Amino acid sequence: KSLLDNDLYKFTQQQAVLELYPDAQVEYRFKNRGEQRFTEDFLVILRNEINRMMYLSLSDEEAEYISELPFFKSPYIEYLKNFKFNPEQVEIGIDENNDLELTIKGPWHSTILWEVPLMALISELFFEVLDIDWRSEGTVPLEVFRLNATKKRERLSSEKINYADFGTRRRRSYETQEILVDVMKKNENFVGTSNVVFAMKNRVKPIGTVAHEFISGVAAIESMNRANYVAMHKWQKVYNGDLGIALTDTYKTKYFLRDFDMYLSKLYSGVRHDSGNPFKFGDSVIDHYNKHRIDPMSKVIVFSDGLDVDKVIEIEKYFKGKIMTSFGVGTHFTNDFPNSKPLNMVIKLWSVNGVPAVKLSDVAGKNNGDKEFVEIYNKIYS
Repeated sequence: KSLLDNDLYKFTQQQAVLELYPDAQVEYRFKNRGEQRFTEDFLVILRNEINRMMYLSLSDEEAEYISELPFFKSPYIEYLKNFKFNPEQVEIGIDENNDLELTIKGPWHSTILWEVPLMALISELFFEVLDIDWRSEGTVPLEVFRLNATKKRERLSSEKINYADFGTRRRRSYETQEILVDVMKKNENFVGTSNVVFAMKNRVKPIGTVAHEFISGVAAIESMNRANYVAMHKWQKVYNGDLGIALTDTYKTKYFLRDFDMYLSKLYSGVRHDSGNPFKFGDSVIDHYNKHRIDPMSKVIVFSDGLDVDKVIEIEKYFKGKIMTSFGVGTHFTNDFPNSKPLNMVIKLWSVNGVPAVKLSDVAGKNNGDKEFVEIYNKIYS
């Protein structure tokens, strides 16, 4: 419905890629981590929706809004004003197990915006075309959804917890995220949403910095060794101290912290947790700051790994008074319906200029990349 119906970190990364690697060619691949399957009819509808995306462009209102965000530079804003999705970059099919096959190929700077809206499309269409029983249980699903969202808001409000909506990629629908943000903005501890169009419409802060793809892409182009260190310095070359939440688990947090020296620890305002035990992670980050004579209460951890309200409250209570915290809640916010499981899927960077891009998470199940190169990276980061 809008070019800005996307997560902020896709645009911030796009600007960085344009500035640092304008000629890079990449491939992304879809991976279904769940048991749901697809059909040829679904494929036809999905292809039609992908083709329609070529007509999206920034409206005057959207261009003005983007121009007001202080970290975007004039050349990038002009680029985005002229940006068009190219559906020819996306190939889709169904394999012998009725699973979806999807690849995206082309210049990194233009393909980078496909991931989030494609995942949102796949999720939304799945629950319109294939899994439809959730809508026929005698109640109006969106009314129930609003009520449940309100209950979540009240629980988080009573604990005075800072949190954001990170739910674009696996939402049930555009409408559910629209309702979610409308409900949550009534809580003063709701710090914003990753979705740029809903941030604009609701006058809340757009939230986001960097994702694994930037770090793994930099590793493929620049250096497999100390990739976090190289990527963090490259990021600061573009943003000069702004957008300072560092992502820790592209190549295991233990090795991230080795590269997160005193200079970077002071420069970045905090870190994001996206895999592994959140309590052990937080304790290790606090120890790291103390080792570098940095007050942990001057820094923040953004927790974003598979959260629900119970987990958020548990983590907040554990770290209260130890380090500042914030929480990015995704699927639990935008796709929480009884007796209807959300899709568990990702679209990940697969290669840059023909070189495999690899992610080594703190949880092996979240690893991504060519098997041979995963083994090579495991030897480097072991």
